[in-house]
Amino acid sequence: MSRPFPSRNSSPASFTRINGKIRAREVRVIGVEGNQLGVISLNDALGLARQHGVDLVEIAATANPPVCRLVDFGKYRYEQAKKEKESKKHSHASMVKEIQLSPRIDPHDLGIKTGHAIDFLCEDMKVKVALRFRGREMAHTDIGFQVVSKFVESIALFGHPDFPPKLIGRGINVMISPLPRNKRAKNPRQLEENGPPDASRRAEEKSSKANDYVPADAQPVKVKRPKSATPENSESFANNPFEKL
Repeated sequence: MSRPFPSRNSSPASFTRINGKIRAREVRVIGVEGNQLGVISLNDALGLARQHGVDLVEIAATANPPVCRLVDFGKYRYEQAKKEKESKKHSHASMVKEIQLSPRIDPHDLGIKTGHAIDFLCEDMKVKVALRFRGREMAHTDIGFQVVSKFVESIALFGHPDFPPKLIGRGINVMISPLPRNKRAKNPRQLEENGPPDASRRAEEKSSKANDYVPADAQPVKVKRPKSATPENSESFANNPFEKL
C-alpha cells in the first residue's frame, strides 16, 4: 500500500524524484559544476544527464518550474546526510536541561548536580537552574542566592549565565549557556575515564629505558652454574639404571 505522505522518521533524500520519476514538463537545470543552464524541457535535461553520466535530481519540487540538478544521486544523498548530521549537532544548543536546587541542599547532592550540569554544557546544551523555596524558607532568600551563586561559580569554566539570578515567585531562576568549544574546559569525567593522553605510554618508555641502560665501564657478571648431577657427586644416582644400556 502506497503512502500519500512520507513517514516522520524518513529522510528527505529517500523521497527525492530522479530521472524518469520527475513529472514536470520543463525544469530549471543546475549543471554539474553548479552553473545555471536555464529552463529546458524534461527530455533535454535527461539527455544532458546521460551525456555527463549523472542523474537528474529534483532538489526543489515546489518551485515553478521545479529545480533539478545534474549530479550523481549517491553523492547527493551523502551530501544531504552530512548536512542533516551537522544540523543535529547545532540543534543541541536549542535544548534546555533543568537542574533543580533547594536552599538546604546537601553538599554531596550539590556536587552531583554540578556534574550533571557540566555534562549538559559539554554537549552544547543550555542549563536552567531553578531553586524553589518551601514554606518559611521564603524568609531567607539570601541563602538561596548564595546556593545559586556557588553553583554558577562551580561551572564557570563550562558556561556563563545569560542574566543574573532572579527571584520569580517562590523561586530563583537563571539560564546558563555553554561556552564556545575553544574556550570551554574539557569534561573532567572524560579525563578521569580516559586518563591523560600518552601518560601510560611515556611511563612505560621511561621504565624500559631505565632497564636497558648499561654503564660503559660495567664488567660482565659471571654467573656460577651448579654442576650437573653425576654418580660421583650425587648419591641419588649411585646405582644408575641406564649405565648398561
